[in-house]
Amino acid sequence: MERTFLFRIFIFGITFLLADSVQRLNDAGLHHRAKRALSPSRKTEIKNMSPNDRPSCPPGQTTPPTRVNTTKRLEDLRGEMLTAGVEAYIIPSEDAHQSEYPSDYDLRREFISGLSGSAGLAVVTKTQAALWTDGRYFLQAEAELDCNWILMKSGESGVPSSTEWLISVLEANAKVGAYPFLINSGSYERYEKALSPKNITMTTTTEDLVGKIWTTGRPEEPDSPINALPVKFAGRSWQDKLADMHEAMTEKDVDAMVVTGLDETAWLLNLRGADIAYNPFFLSYIIVDKKMNETTLYIRNHAAKLTQNTTDEQSKDKLYEHLNTGMNGDCSGKAGYCVKVFEYNATAVETKVQTVAANSGIVLVSFSCNYALYSKIPEAKRLQENTPAAVQKSQKNEIERQGMRNSHKRDAEALITFMTKLEKEVKEGKRWTEVSAAQDLKTHREKKLYNRGLSFPSISAVGSNGAVIHYSPSNLTDREITTSEMYLLDSGGQYLDGTTDVTRTFHFGTPTDFEKESYTRVLMGHVDLAMMKFISGLYGREIDAIARRPLWEVGLQYRHGTGHGIGMFLSVHEGPGRISLSHAPFESDSPLADGNFFSDEPGYYEDEKFGIRLENIFMVKEVDTKYKFPNTTFLGFETVTMVPYEPNLIKYDMLSQSQVDWINDYHKKVLELIGPELRVNNPEAYNWLESRTRTITRTSSSTTLIFPSVLLITLGIFSNFF
Repeated sequence: MERTFLFRIFIFGITFLLADSVQRLNDAGLHHRAKRALSPSRKTEIKNMSPNDRPSCPPGQTTPPTRVNTTKRLEDLRGEMLTAGVEAYIIPSEDAHQSEYPSDYDLRREFISGLSGSAGLAVVTKTQAALWTDGRYFLQAEAELDCNWILMKSGESGVPSSTEWLISVLEANAKVGAYPFLINSGSYERYEKALSPKNITMTTTTEDLVGKIWTTGRPEEPDSPINALPVKFAGRSWQDKLADMHEAMTEKDVDAMVVTGLDETAWLLNLRGADIAYNPFFLSYIIVDKKMNETTLYIRNHAAKLTQNTTDEQSKDKLYEHLNTGMNGDCSGKAGYCVKVFEYNATAVETKVQTVAANSGIVLVSFSCNYALYSKIPEAKRLQENTPAAVQKSQKNEIERQGMRNSHKRDAEALITFMTKLEKEVKEGKRWTEVSAAQDLKTHREKKLYNRGLSFPSISAVGSNGAVIHYSPSNLTDREITTSEMYLLDSGGQYLDGTTDVTRTFHFGTPTDFEKESYTRVLMGHVDLAMMKFISGLYGREIDAIARRPLWEVGLQYRHGTGHGIGMFLSVHEGPGRISLSHAPFESDSPLADGNFFSDEPGYYEDEKFGIRLENIFMVKEVDTKYKFPNTTFLGFETVTMVPYEPNLIKYDMLSQSQVDWINDYHKKVLELIGPELRVNNPEAYNWLESRTRTITRTSSSTTLIFPSVLLITLGIFSNFF
C-alpha cells in the first residue's frame, strides 16, 4: 500500500515540482501577504510610490491617445467618500454577481480609472489612487491610466498588495469602505482580517459611491429579452437539473442554496439573455429552497418578460410556459417543479435570503457570493463552496459535448474562409487593418448556423500591438496588416450549441529567426499539453508548467494562465477549473474532470515588437493507457478546435518526433472534418486549408527528454523510498 502511494507521488512529481516553484512566486500577489509585518522602511517605500514612477508620467513624456482624464471623477468620488465617512474606497471590476465581464452599466472601475481591461482593482484615498492589474494588462494600463494613478503590476517584484498599500498610506482609526453588493465575501473578510490589527476598519457603504457620481453618459441598465434554450441544445431539461440540485444538496445536508452567478442561473434554468455583451446572460438571482420545495427567480421587468413572445427562432415557449409558472410568476395550482418569479430588487433578495436562512438549517452560497447576501446568513448556518450548479455546468453532458464539437467545426469554416481571403489580399497589396479584419471575420461567423454573435471582442493585433495580451483594436490604435509584421488573431463565437475561442498567429512575409523560434517554442508547449495524460484528481495548475517548458528552457515566459474553462453557449471564461500558474490558488479551484472544456493557449510577447499565442479548446476525457495501475483513472484531452497552424513560422527541426506526429494527426483530422464543406462551397479556402495540413517531417534529430533536470531532482528526492 505504502509503495503504491509513493509510486503515484513519483508519477506526478515532475509536474508538481515545476508547478510548486512557480506558485510560491505568485503567492506574493494576494491579500494574505499583509499577514507579514511590514517593516518601517518597507512602509515608507510603499507610501512613497507615485504615478511618476510610471515611464509615461514624468514631465515631457508623450501622452498616449487612449489615456482617460479622471481628475474630475476622482474629485467627485472623494466628495462622496467624505460624506460617507471613509478615508479609502475600494472599487472592484465586478458587478453584484461577480461577473468577469459586467454589463456596460456596471463598468464602475473602468469609469473611475480609465482602464478598459477586464481585470483590475481600484483603491482611492483622500489624496492617492492606485490600480492593480495582472500581466495581461500591464501595457494597456500604462496607456489608458492618466497620471493620477499609481499602476500596481500584480505579481511583479516589489509590488505591494492592496492591503499592504492601505496599511502603509492610511493612519490608525481610518475607515476603508466598499459597497457590499460589489465586493465578494472572501475579499471583504480578507480586508477585514488584514486591516483590523492595524486599527483600520473595513466597513460597508449604504450606497454605490461611484454610481452616485456617474450621472452623465452612463449606459442604461440592461433589460434584454430572455429566451428558453431548447433541450436539443441543453441536453437536459431544467426540471432534471433542479432534481440534481436537490440530490446534491441532500448529500451535503443543505436546505437551501443561493445562486448568484449569472452563468449558473442561465445553465440551471436553460435560459439565455443578452444583458452582458458577448455573454448570453440576464441579471438574476435564484434561491433554491429544498426544504420548502420552492425555487425563486429574480429578474428585471419580470411582469413583461414572463409573457413576452420569444425573440429567438429556436425558442418556442414563452418564459412563464417554460418555467411552469403563472403568467404573473405565481406557482399556485401548478404541478411538478415550478419557478416563482419576482422583480430583480436588491432589498427584496436580501430579505428573502434572510428569511430562508432563518427557516433553514444549512444554506449554501458560492465563493463569489457578494458580501451583502453572504452577511445575511448566520455563520453557523453558512456553507460556502462551489455550488452543484457550477460543478455540473462545467462537466458537459453528451449532447453538450457534441454541440461543442459541431459549433467548433462551423466556426473553423468561418475562420478559414476569412483567413484565405485575408492572406491573399494582404499579399496582393490590398489594405487591411486590425479593425477591418475583425469586422469582416464577424460577418463570416454571423452567417453560420446557430450563431448568436461573438464570444468576446476580437483581438486583432499587428506587430507591437500583439504584445498587449488583451489588446482591443480601435480607430485610435488601428494598424495596417502587412507582409512585414506578425499578426495575432484571437476570436470566438457564440452558438446555440457551443462557445468558441481560437487564436492563431501569422506572418505573411519573411519572419525573423527569433520570431520563428518563439512561435515554434509556443507551438511545442501547446502540443505537449494537448498530448498529456495524467492522473485523475490533478488541478490545472499542476500541469500548466508542461506548456511553459519549451519557453522556460531558453529563459522566456508569458504572464497569463495557460488555460481557462469555457461554457456551452455561456461564458468564454468558465470556472471553477483553470490551468494557470499566473495566479495563486483560488478557493474555488476544482480538479480537472471528465467533460470539462479548457483552452490550451501558451504564448510569448516581446514588448514593442510582436505577440504570439496559439489557442485550441480541448475536452478533458478518460483515456486508455498501455498499463492499468490499480485504482487509478487517467485523463487526457480531445481537441475540438479545427484550424491549422502557420507553416511559415515553424522551425521543424526543433520539434520532437512525437510533436510532429501529433501535428500531422491533428492536421489530418482538420482536413477530414473541415475540407468537405470547403471543397464544395469555397474551393479557394479548401486549397488554403490543404496547403497547411500537409504531412510534415523533421529535418534534423532533436528529440530530448522532457524535463530532464526536474526528473533528476525528483529521482533524488524519492530515491530513499524505493
